[in-house]
Amino acid sequence: MNAGFFSPFPPERTGVADYSAALFAAMESTNPEHRLLKNAEGQVNLYHTGNNSIHKEIYSRAIASPGVVMLHDAVMMHFLLGSLTQEQFIEEFVYNYGEWHRQLAMDLWAGRARSAVESMYFRYPMLKRLATTAKTIVVHNPEAAAVVHAHNEEACIVEIPHLFNPPTPPPGFEIERLRRSWKLKPNDCLFAVFGHLRESKRILQVLRTFATVRRSMPNAALLLAGDFVSSDLARAAEPLLNAPGIIRLGYTPDDQFWTLAHACDVCINLRYPTAGETSGIGVRLLGIGKPVLFSDGLATSRIPQSACVRIDSGPAEEEMLRAIMIYLARSPAARREMGRLASEYTIGHHHPFRVARLFWDVLLS
Repeated sequence: MNAGFFSPFPPERTGVADYSAALFAAMESTNPEHRLLKNAEGQVNLYHTGNNSIHKEIYSRAIASPGVVMLHDAVMMHFLLGSLTQEQFIEEFVYNYGEWHRQLAMDLWAGRARSAVESMYFRYPMLKRLATTAKTIVVHNPEAAAVVHAHNEEACIVEIPHLFNPPTPPPGFEIERLRRSWKLKPNDCLFAVFGHLRESKRILQVLRTFATVRRSMPNAALLLAGDFVSSDLARAAEPLLNAPGIIRLGYTPDDQFWTLAHACDVCINLRYPTAGETSGIGVRLLGIGKPVLFSDGLATSRIPQSACVRIDSGPAEEEMLRAIMIYLARSPAARREMGRLASEYTIGHHHPFRVARLFWDVLLS
């Protein structure tokens, strides 16, 4: 059988592109008697959809020629705001939620400049088009499954874990040299935020919290590695980035990312409001044995409590984050044990061959 595999691939700077490259290779290895066609029609097609504009053609194709949809983001609101005209957006919103919501659609369009920070825009995922046309929708977590089900109770939904492709660890001397270049001592604790820097990753909250942590824990440092998606967020963050202990880097290619990932001690991977996504960066850091701080919710509910830390997204978010950061900065043994449990879980549950076989099961069913 020939299976079409529609997705962005590297050098596109997205997590979906990196994920798809690893999944494509694993699927080819696990089922060589079937042929995968990269961005070409097959007897059955697998579409990787996300809220980035580079998915526009894939999204249209998934509706026109239904197949299996891998839903990387369960909220398509922002994608559609950027892809449709005002009239098209309003009609699509009405199609999703009914004629009585037409005025709300008009208000959402008028205020779209605030869509990255206003929780209202995350309450309306606008998934009905995909949920009613796809033969099967694949999701990574129960939150995404619930969102699909809310848009089509009869949708065929399959949950498959996010893929973790174990890297070749960088030489120890490279990691040590990198930490020394940042003037970090062996017992210093380096927290890190990776990927596209957007409001929903709680960047300002992390920076404010780190400033208070640093006052009581001078051995703590914070790495921000990624490009700001919003110029407004970049301007708001600028004064906080000059604080002691902050290390600022832009986009880093995959090979450099792994060196940075191994050099850090704790990954901060918050999401609120959430788009129902499973963070590929979070899974990667868990896989190499790093403690990861996630926002609490259904999207992260499959990760054992012993293998990560969940942070409440309510009023106590910064207070809880501060307490956890201080605890981990003071407790190298706790960091090592949590990292060990995280790695054991991730390597077993998210192994690329296991994930590849699950995708083949869906395509061949």
